[in-house]
Amino acid sequence: MVAKLEGPQFSGGANIAIKCPSHTYDQTVSFYRDTLGLPLIDEEKDGCIFQFGPNRLWIDKVPNLSHPDIWLELETNDSEAAASFLKVHGVTRRDEVEQLSEDFNGFFISAPNGVIHLVIGPEA
Repeated sequence: MVAKLEGPQFSGGANIAIKCPSHTYDQTVSFYRDTLGLPLIDEEKDGCIFQFGPNRLWIDKVPNLSHPDIWLELETNDSEAAASFLKVHGVTRRDEVEQLSEDFNGFFISAPNGVIHLVIGPEA
């Protein structure tokens, strides 16, 4: 379902990320894989992806983190209009949290409670 607003449209994305401290990473992966039995889609050195219902749950190992962070994805029909709209509404850009490739159509914001959201536009 898409939020009904004038200007850019927003909807929940398919990706949820848990940024996990190194000291709890293995136990966290074991919980989702072994305890809950979620299907493992992909696994790399510093992270893995589980099927989480219709979504993908990314577990990322972050060395200097003391507690987990939850990051959410928002989809928009127009990333430039979304950036302007969010700025006018006082939403903080947080592009410093993670490097995106130059050709990636998106940016990071923070909700008032500090939850990071990756806002992504249509693929080129």
